[in-house]
Amino acid sequence: MEGVTVVTHPLVQHKLTLLRDKNRSTKSFRELCKEIGVLLCYEVTRDLPLTDVEIETPLMRMSSARIAGKKLVFAPILRAGMTFVEGMLDLVPAARVAHIGLYRDPNTFVAIEYFFKAPSDLAERLVIVVAPVLATGNTATAALDRVKERGAQDIRFVCLIAAQEGVERVRGLHPDVRLWTAAIDDRLDERGFIVLGLGDAGDRAYGTK
Repeated sequence: MEGVTVVTHPLVQHKLTLLRDKNRSTKSFRELCKEIGVLLCYEVTRDLPLTDVEIETPLMRMSSARIAGKKLVFAPILRAGMTFVEGMLDLVPAARVAHIGLYRDPNTFVAIEYFFKAPSDLAERLVIVVAPVLATGNTATAALDRVKERGAQDIRFVCLIAAQEGVERVRGLHPDVRLWTAAIDDRLDERGFIVLGLGDAGDRAYGTK
């Protein structure tokens, strides 16, 4: 689908397989989320604009490339999005972080907001919305709506796994937002969980099941 990138790098696919395993410990699950976050961050930022700056090496002056513009904003959807963003911050430690508190009503699947905090100048920054899964698309679209309300114009979305239904919903409602994921799975079950999936990422990351 146009605007959607499935990251097939062997390390990403290997770590995703480990992550899906139901016998994975809470500690290991968090560590793998963080590691995949680093790898996907590399992919989602590979086309950032550069500008030349003058620096002085120990031997001489030179012109060299540096990322242009203001620092990125990572916008994780709480809770499990934070484990993912920890890895991204290892790669881009100067990035700003917005926090989007949303949960999905288990009966209606409607996204309900309970917290939102973001830098005031989102309109001037690239905003990368981060979620562990993209299932029905309700939570993702609510998060994208929210950052747009705060002025964000340059937005990307990244997740570990997605369902085709969620991808189509996000792309249909937000065609300007490009999407990166490690896998697009078969379908959703009657509870709105992705099949094959990896279960509830928040519960698995924090041991709250």
